[in-house]
Amino acid sequence: MTMNRRSLIGAAGLALAAPGLESPQAAESAKPATKAPPVTKILAQWILASSYDTLPENVRREGVRSFLNWVGVAIGGSHHETVDVAVAALQPFSGPPQAGLFGRAERFDIMNAAFLSGVASHIFDFDDTHLKTIIHPAGPVASAILAYAQMKPVSGKDFLDALVVGIETECRIGNAVYPNHYDAGWHITGTCGPFGAAAAVGKLMGLTEPQMVYALGLAASQPVGLRESFGSMNKSFNPGRAASNGLFAAILAAKGFTSSDGMIEAKRGWANTISTKQDWSEITDGLGTRYEALLNTYKPFACGIVMHPTIDAGVQIRDQDHVRPEDIARVDLKVHPLVLELTGKTAPKTGLEGKFSIYHAAAIALVEGAGGEKQFSDRAVNDPRVVALRQKVVPVITPGIDAAQVDMTVTLTDGRSFHRRIEHAIGSVEKPMSDAQLEAKFTDLAAGVLPETQAKRVMQMCWSLPELTDVGEVARAGVQGA
Repeated sequence: MTMNRRSLIGAAGLALAAPGLESPQAAESAKPATKAPPVTKILAQWILASSYDTLPENVRREGVRSFLNWVGVAIGGSHHETVDVAVAALQPFSGPPQAGLFGRAERFDIMNAAFLSGVASHIFDFDDTHLKTIIHPAGPVASAILAYAQMKPVSGKDFLDALVVGIETECRIGNAVYPNHYDAGWHITGTCGPFGAAAAVGKLMGLTEPQMVYALGLAASQPVGLRESFGSMNKSFNPGRAASNGLFAAILAAKGFTSSDGMIEAKRGWANTISTKQDWSEITDGLGTRYEALLNTYKPFACGIVMHPTIDAGVQIRDQDHVRPEDIARVDLKVHPLVLELTGKTAPKTGLEGKFSIYHAAAIALVEGAGGEKQFSDRAVNDPRVVALRQKVVPVITPGIDAAQVDMTVTLTDGRSFHRRIEHAIGSVEKPMSDAQLEAKFTDLAAGVLPETQAKRVMQMCWSLPELTDVGEVARAGVQGA
């Protein structure tokens, strides 16, 4: 899927300080704005009208794949230091033990459970990605509705419908403001995720139309996440908080807690406040016929999506051309500007920092021939062979290279060179991961966290999602000691 990154239009500049002078931005804002359609109400009406029976079969299938992938990464991340810290911090303040966490024995109230599941599922940066916006859709939505489903039984069909509705809601809203909103520094999963979680939970709660409008409005008041957090524990905080914020919004709305009827589109609403781009048609056009869920992708590599082409190329050169890392003199990369903007860390010291280092991505692919979670651990980023090789990596911003592409040339000390140009990396819409590859990813993530038989049982329950009478059973089957 092509990821076009346009420059931020009308970015906030310095106001002219001289008396009587008006900045171009202020002059522009004084012009009458084109009246926006009532997108908050339109979206609320569609959310409530959707049902499992109205979902096309290919959308249902992608929803199941999204859920399977999310459960796998949530299990895999359940014992990361970040989750350990969050559990220890929140446990003394948790309410009733309403919901469990994959891979762990602790139980929390659903608000904290949603947050912790969102953190666990994102900490590896191995979760699903909507490439048009770089939103990670399942984290905020699945974390919220699975926590809710452990408190009140939900059928698999209703759960799948809510999951798809939530993904559609957050991605459509993201489409309306991307890339300007993202370029300004917002972590779009954290800012759009509350809408998806609120829509999905509200759907399961049976909200009325006014209540769903309130839920979306309350979600609009809770954007979270800045890109400055990338490479730290804080990044996974964002989808976790998006999940709990959306759940919070739906619960309040269900009791009649009101909001503006136009919180998404109003002049001082969400979209106009946090973005210089507002394309309302991206939210309203094709509702029920065009599904963003069909554009969801699943990562074969546990890092920022823009590094995937580089890892793909490096693994190919290592394995197919039998290149040894000790023989490499130089690694040249032709890349899009977004690659260095997002992943320009030259000397990562932790696994989390390595997930945002194109230098580490190229080196680890050539040294270990893989890009899974083990390749983005503290061990990997401090491996002397990797450290030595990443100092030989030379990325250059090159016209004509898209953010989803890379052109790699590896030159050896004897003068020979090997070249790969990746147009579409493994895991893209054009080269999607197969069901078998998703199962292998799930199995690898669960290894060491759950016994093999337990992991297989949970995976089968995910594949059988539409047939389940109580989706909470998936969560209960995936806790430690089940």
